Amino acid sequence: MHRTLLPILLAAVGLLGETPHEKMDREVRAGIKDFQGTVRLFAMNLDTGETYGIGEDEKVRTASTIKLPLMVTTFRAVENGKAKWDETLTLREEDKVSGSGVLREFSSGLKLPLRDVVHMMIVVSDNTATNMVIERITADAVNAEMDRYGLKATRSMRKVLGDGTKLKEPGGLSAAGKLTENKRFGLGSTTPREMVTLLEKLERGEIVTPAASKEMIAILKRQQFKDGIGRHVDDEWVASKSGSLDALRSDVGLVYSPNGRVALAITVDDMPKVDYSPDNVGNLLISRLTEEILRGLARR
Repeated sequence: MHRTLLPILLAAVGLLGETPHEKMDREVRAGIKDFQGTVRLFAMNLDTGETYGIGEDEKVRTASTIKLPLMVTTFRAVENGKAKWDETLTLREEDKVSGSGVLREFSSGLKLPLRDVVHMMIVVSDNTATNMVIERITADAVNAEMDRYGLKATRSMRKVLGDGTKLKEPGGLSAAGKLTENKRFGLGSTTPREMVTLLEKLERGEIVTPAASKEMIAILKRQQFKDGIGRHVDDEWVASKSGSLDALRSDVGLVYSPNGRVALAITVDDMPKVDYSPDNVGNLLISRLTEEILRGLARR
Protein backbone atom coordinates (compact mmCIF):
# COMPACT_ATOMS: atom_id res chain seq x y z
CA MET A 1 0.00 0.00 0.00
CA HIS A 2 2.76 2.41 0.95
CA ARG A 3 4.56 1.74 -2.30
CA THR A 4 1.37 2.57 -4.20
CA LEU A 5 0.68 5.78 -2.31
CA LEU A 6 4.24 7.11 -2.32
CA PRO A 7 4.32 8.29 -5.98
CA ILE A 8 0.93 9.96 -5.51
CA LEU A 9 2.06 11.74 -2.38
CA LEU A 10 5.31 12.85 -3.99
CA ALA A 11 3.44 14.16 -7.01
CA ALA A 12 1.04 16.08 -4.78
CA VAL A 13 3.90 17.63 -2.82
CA GLY A 14 5.61 18.54 -6.08
CA LEU A 15 2.54 20.34 -7.38
CA LEU A 16 2.07 22.19 -4.11
CA GLY A 17 5.71 23.23 -4.10
CA GLU A 18 6.01 24.27 -7.76
CA THR A 19 7.17 27.77 -8.58
CA PRO A 20 4.98 30.27 -10.47
CA HIS A 21 7.20 29.70 -13.53
CA GLU A 22 6.71 25.95 -13.32
CA LYS A 23 2.96 26.33 -12.87
CA MET A 24 2.85 28.64 -15.90
CA ASP A 25 4.75 26.12 -18.00
CA ARG A 26 2.43 23.33 -16.91
CA GLU A 27 -0.71 25.35 -17.66
CA VAL A 28 0.56 26.64 -21.00
CA ARG A 29 1.58 23.19 -22.22
CA ALA A 30 -1.72 21.75 -21.06
CA GLY A 31 -3.51 24.49 -23.00
CA ILE A 32 -1.74 23.70 -26.27
CA LYS A 33 -1.46 19.93 -25.87
CA ASP A 34 -4.66 19.09 -27.75
CA PHE A 35 -4.87 22.27 -29.81
CA GLN A 36 -5.20 21.72 -33.54
CA GLY A 37 -2.38 23.93 -34.70
CA THR A 38 1.22 24.93 -34.12
CA VAL A 39 2.03 27.32 -31.28
CA ARG A 40 5.23 29.35 -30.97
CA LEU A 41 5.71 32.00 -28.30
CA PHE A 42 8.16 34.07 -26.28
CA ALA A 43 7.67 36.50 -23.42
CA MET A 44 9.83 38.64 -21.16
CA ASN A 45 9.11 40.62 -18.01
CA LEU A 46 11.11 43.76 -18.76
CA ASP A 47 11.34 44.67 -15.09
CA THR A 48 12.72 41.34 -13.86
CA GLY A 49 14.34 39.93 -16.99
CA GLU A 50 12.51 36.61 -16.54
CA THR A 51 11.61 34.93 -19.84
CA TYR A 52 9.52 32.06 -21.13
CA GLY A 53 9.31 30.48 -24.56
CA ILE A 54 8.16 27.58 -26.68
CA GLY A 55 9.78 27.34 -30.11
CA GLU A 56 10.83 30.95 -29.67
CA ASP A 57 13.63 30.82 -32.26
CA GLU A 58 11.63 29.10 -35.01
CA LYS A 59 10.65 31.22 -38.00
CA VAL A 60 6.95 32.02 -38.27
CA ARG A 61 4.73 33.84 -40.73
CA THR A 62 4.12 37.40 -39.59
CA ALA A 63 0.85 38.23 -41.33
CA SER A 64 0.07 41.84 -40.33
CA THR A 65 2.52 41.94 -37.43
CA ILE A 66 5.16 42.86 -40.06
CA LYS A 67 3.47 46.28 -40.07
CA LEU A 68 5.27 47.03 -36.80
CA PRO A 69 8.75 46.80 -38.41
CA LEU A 70 7.36 48.80 -41.35
CA MET A 71 6.24 51.55 -38.97
CA VAL A 72 9.66 51.51 -37.29
CA THR A 73 11.37 51.92 -40.66
CA THR A 74 9.12 54.83 -41.61
CA PHE A 75 10.03 56.61 -38.38
CA ARG A 76 13.71 56.01 -39.23
CA ALA A 77 13.23 57.47 -42.72
CA VAL A 78 11.65 60.60 -41.24
CA GLU A 79 14.40 60.89 -38.63
CA ASN A 80 17.06 60.67 -41.37
CA GLY A 81 15.31 63.23 -43.58
CA LYS A 82 14.46 60.66 -46.27
CA ALA A 83 10.73 61.17 -45.71
CA LYS A 84 8.45 63.77 -44.15
CA TRP A 85 5.34 63.18 -42.09
CA ASP A 86 3.42 65.86 -43.99
CA GLU A 87 4.40 64.68 -47.46
CA THR A 88 1.38 63.38 -49.37
CA LEU A 89 0.85 59.91 -50.74
CA THR A 90 -1.66 59.42 -53.53
CA LEU A 91 -4.12 56.54 -53.31
CA ARG A 92 -3.95 54.59 -56.56
CA GLU A 93 -6.40 51.99 -57.82
CA GLU A 94 -3.62 49.39 -57.87
CA ASP A 95 -2.92 50.04 -54.18
CA LYS A 96 -6.38 48.89 -53.13
CA VAL A 97 -6.56 45.39 -51.69
CA SER A 98 -9.06 43.35 -49.72
CA GLY A 99 -8.87 42.43 -46.06
CA SER A 100 -8.68 44.78 -43.11
CA GLY A 101 -8.90 48.53 -43.45
CA VAL A 102 -11.10 51.12 -45.13
CA LEU A 103 -8.92 53.01 -47.63
CA ARG A 104 -9.99 50.67 -50.44
CA GLU A 105 -13.43 52.30 -50.18
CA PHE A 106 -12.04 55.77 -50.96
CA SER A 107 -11.72 57.30 -54.42
CA SER A 108 -8.49 56.87 -56.33
CA GLY A 109 -6.46 60.06 -56.45
CA LEU A 110 -7.07 60.86 -52.78
CA LYS A 111 -4.00 62.48 -51.24
CA LEU A 112 -3.09 61.69 -47.65
CA PRO A 113 -0.15 62.73 -45.46
CA LEU A 114 2.33 59.95 -44.73
CA ARG A 115 1.58 60.20 -41.01
CA ASP A 116 -2.11 59.45 -41.55
CA VAL A 117 -1.36 56.48 -43.80
CA VAL A 118 0.98 54.98 -41.18
CA HIS A 119 -1.66 55.47 -38.48
CA MET A 120 -4.23 53.69 -40.67
CA MET A 121 -1.77 50.86 -41.27
CA ILE A 122 -1.45 50.20 -37.53
CA VAL A 123 -4.67 51.37 -35.88
CA VAL A 124 -7.06 49.56 -38.25
CA SER A 125 -4.40 47.32 -39.86
CA ASP A 126 -5.26 48.83 -43.25
CA ASN A 127 -3.81 46.65 -46.02
CA THR A 128 -4.15 49.35 -48.66
CA ALA A 129 -2.31 51.81 -46.42
CA THR A 130 0.37 49.15 -45.94
CA ASN A 131 0.92 48.88 -49.68
CA MET A 132 1.17 52.65 -49.95
CA VAL A 133 3.81 52.75 -47.21
CA ILE A 134 5.79 49.88 -48.76
CA GLU A 135 5.68 51.69 -52.11
CA ARG A 136 7.16 54.78 -50.43
CA ILE A 137 9.59 53.20 -47.93
CA THR A 138 10.32 49.77 -49.56
CA ALA A 139 10.49 46.33 -48.01
CA ASP A 140 14.28 46.28 -48.47
CA ALA A 141 14.54 49.33 -46.21
CA VAL A 142 12.55 47.46 -43.55
CA ASN A 143 15.02 44.57 -43.66
CA ALA A 144 18.00 46.92 -43.48
CA GLU A 145 16.44 48.56 -40.41
CA MET A 146 15.89 45.18 -38.75
CA ASP A 147 19.55 44.34 -39.46
CA ARG A 148 20.44 47.44 -37.43
CA TYR A 149 18.96 45.71 -34.37
CA GLY A 150 20.36 42.28 -35.18
CA LEU A 151 16.95 40.87 -36.14
CA LYS A 152 18.06 38.73 -39.07
CA ALA A 153 14.95 36.52 -39.20
CA THR A 154 12.54 39.46 -39.33
CA ARG A 155 12.05 40.10 -43.05
CA SER A 156 9.47 42.08 -45.01
CA MET A 157 8.84 40.14 -48.21
CA ARG A 158 6.28 42.04 -50.28
CA LYS A 159 3.08 44.05 -50.50
CA VAL A 160 -0.30 42.64 -49.53
CA LEU A 161 -1.88 40.68 -52.37
CA GLY A 162 -5.31 41.54 -53.70
CA ASP A 163 -8.49 39.50 -53.97
CA GLY A 164 -8.06 38.49 -57.59
CA THR A 165 -9.28 41.77 -59.05
CA LYS A 166 -6.33 43.98 -58.11
CA LEU A 167 -2.81 42.70 -57.40
CA LYS A 168 -2.64 39.16 -58.80
CA GLU A 169 1.14 38.99 -58.52
CA PRO A 170 3.30 40.04 -55.57
CA GLY A 171 4.36 43.67 -55.69
CA GLY A 172 7.07 45.52 -53.79
CA LEU A 173 9.21 42.40 -53.43
CA SER A 174 12.33 42.73 -51.32
CA ALA A 175 15.52 40.81 -52.09
CA ALA A 176 14.48 38.37 -49.35
CA GLY A 177 11.00 38.10 -50.83
CA LYS A 178 12.41 36.97 -54.17
CA LEU A 179 14.04 33.91 -52.61
CA THR A 180 12.16 30.69 -53.27
CA GLU A 181 12.55 29.49 -49.69
CA ASN A 182 10.76 32.61 -48.41
CA LYS A 183 7.62 32.33 -50.56
CA ARG A 184 5.93 30.29 -47.82
CA PHE A 185 6.04 33.24 -45.41
CA GLY A 186 3.86 35.57 -47.46
CA LEU A 187 4.13 39.15 -46.17
CA GLY A 188 7.04 38.47 -43.86
CA SER A 189 8.91 36.25 -41.45
CA THR A 190 10.13 36.61 -37.88
CA THR A 191 10.60 34.63 -34.67
CA PRO A 192 8.78 35.18 -31.38
CA ARG A 193 12.11 36.06 -29.71
CA GLU A 194 12.94 38.68 -32.34
CA MET A 195 9.54 40.35 -32.02
CA VAL A 196 9.94 40.51 -28.25
CA THR A 197 13.43 41.97 -28.71
CA LEU A 198 11.98 44.68 -30.95
CA LEU A 199 9.25 45.43 -28.40
CA GLU A 200 11.78 45.50 -25.56
CA LYS A 201 13.94 48.02 -27.41
CA LEU A 202 10.85 50.05 -28.23
CA GLU A 203 9.81 50.19 -24.56
CA ARG A 204 13.36 51.14 -23.53
CA GLY A 205 13.38 54.02 -26.04
CA GLU A 206 16.08 52.44 -28.20
CA ILE A 207 14.19 52.36 -31.51
CA VAL A 208 15.09 55.35 -33.70
CA THR A 209 14.93 57.87 -30.79
CA PRO A 210 13.32 57.87 -27.33
CA ALA A 211 10.65 60.28 -28.60
CA ALA A 212 9.95 58.15 -31.67
CA SER A 213 9.74 55.00 -29.53
CA LYS A 214 7.23 56.69 -27.25
CA GLU A 215 5.11 57.83 -30.19
CA MET A 216 5.10 54.36 -31.75
CA ILE A 217 3.94 52.80 -28.50
CA ALA A 218 1.13 55.37 -28.33
CA ILE A 219 0.02 54.32 -31.83
CA LEU A 220 0.13 50.63 -30.87
CA LYS A 221 -2.06 51.38 -27.85
CA ARG A 222 -4.72 52.78 -30.19
CA GLN A 223 -4.85 49.79 -32.54
CA GLN A 224 -8.35 48.34 -32.59
CA PHE A 225 -7.88 44.56 -32.85
CA LYS A 226 -7.66 43.33 -29.25
CA ASP A 227 -9.04 39.80 -29.65
CA GLY A 228 -5.83 38.07 -28.54
CA ILE A 229 -3.38 39.64 -26.10
CA GLY A 230 -5.76 42.44 -25.19
CA ARG A 231 -8.93 40.35 -24.91
CA HIS A 232 -9.07 40.29 -21.12
CA VAL A 233 -6.57 43.04 -20.38
CA ASP A 234 -7.54 46.68 -19.82
CA ASP A 235 -7.04 48.68 -23.03
CA GLU A 236 -4.76 51.22 -21.40
CA TRP A 237 -2.41 48.40 -20.41
CA VAL A 238 -1.82 47.06 -23.93
CA ALA A 239 0.22 48.28 -26.91
CA SER A 240 -0.04 45.57 -29.56
CA LYS A 241 -0.28 44.55 -33.20
CA SER A 242 -2.12 41.45 -34.38
CA GLY A 243 -2.15 39.48 -37.61
CA SER A 244 -4.60 37.09 -39.29
CA LEU A 245 -4.50 34.59 -42.12
CA ASP A 246 -6.85 31.71 -42.92
CA ALA A 247 -4.88 29.26 -40.76
CA LEU A 248 -3.02 31.74 -38.54
CA ARG A 249 -3.51 34.16 -35.69
CA SER A 250 -0.60 36.17 -34.35
CA ASP A 251 -0.26 38.87 -31.73
CA VAL A 252 2.74 40.81 -30.44
CA GLY A 253 2.63 43.47 -27.77
CA LEU A 254 3.53 45.13 -24.53
CA VAL A 255 1.37 44.66 -21.46
CA TYR A 256 1.80 47.21 -18.67
CA SER A 257 0.53 45.13 -15.80
CA PRO A 258 0.85 45.98 -12.09
CA ASN A 259 3.27 43.04 -11.84
CA GLY A 260 5.68 44.35 -14.45
CA ARG A 261 5.98 45.33 -18.08
CA VAL A 262 5.71 42.19 -20.19
CA ALA A 263 6.62 41.94 -23.88
CA LEU A 264 5.20 38.91 -25.63
CA ALA A 265 4.75 37.42 -29.08
CA ILE A 266 2.46 34.47 -29.81
CA THR A 267 1.83 32.83 -33.19
CA VAL A 268 -0.77 30.11 -33.77
CA ASP A 269 -0.58 28.52 -37.24
CA ASP A 270 -1.79 25.46 -39.15
CA MET A 271 -5.35 25.69 -37.83
CA PRO A 272 -7.67 23.49 -39.94
CA LYS A 273 -10.77 25.70 -39.89
CA VAL A 274 -11.06 29.14 -41.51
CA ASP A 275 -12.86 31.51 -39.14
CA TYR A 276 -12.47 35.29 -39.16
CA SER A 277 -14.75 35.92 -36.21
CA PRO A 278 -13.36 37.52 -33.03
CA ASP A 279 -13.85 34.15 -31.32
CA ASN A 280 -11.49 32.30 -33.63
CA VAL A 281 -9.95 29.47 -31.60
CA GLY A 282 -6.51 30.96 -32.22
CA ASN A 283 -7.55 34.27 -30.68
CA LEU A 284 -9.05 32.49 -27.69
CA LEU A 285 -5.89 30.45 -27.18
CA ILE A 286 -3.66 33.52 -27.42
CA SER A 287 -5.82 35.20 -24.79
CA ARG A 288 -5.62 32.22 -22.42
CA LEU A 289 -1.87 31.89 -22.88
CA THR A 290 -1.46 35.62 -22.23
CA GLU A 291 -3.25 35.28 -18.89
CA GLU A 292 -1.04 32.36 -17.85
CA ILE A 293 2.13 34.16 -18.94
CA LEU A 294 1.23 37.36 -17.09
CA ARG A 295 0.70 35.33 -13.92
CA GLY A 296 3.79 33.21 -14.38
CA LEU A 297 6.13 36.11 -15.13
CA ALA A 298 4.67 38.42 -12.49
CA ARG A 299 7.14 40.44 -10.44
CA ARG A 300 7.45 38.86 -7.01
